[in-house]
Amino acid sequence: MTAARDDLAKSEAILVAAIDVNVPELVITRKVIGDFQSMIRSKSALNLDSWLETAKNSLISSFAGGVEKDIDAVRNAIISPWSNGQTEGQITRLKLIKRQMYGCAKLDLLQARLIGAT
Repeated sequence: MTAARDDLAKSEAILVAAIDVNVPELVITRKVIGDFQSMIRSKSALNLDSWLETAKNSLISSFAGGVEKDIDAVRNAIISPWSNGQTEGQITRLKLIKRQMYGCAKLDLLQARLIGAT
């Protein structure tokens, strides 16, 4: 849904074209997803309200409903220069190490492994 058409292999492009012909809802949904990505990349939430109306009538209506419930947070996330990517990365790393050690050790070993892994 998000891959650029130019990046597809010939067989993939033929498959996507066949799907487009037989499932026109996917064409609309791909455009809606692309518009949302463009808003995020350009850091412009000017079209967010009109995007929501279009998205609610597409295959991603549940996602649009979630965005609508948290519209202020989404708008601020789009236009804000701040990112929590570093924090999320550290949490993911911690969870990975914890899963690898599941059942093998207590908190003291997890702490030692985290300090040693940095």
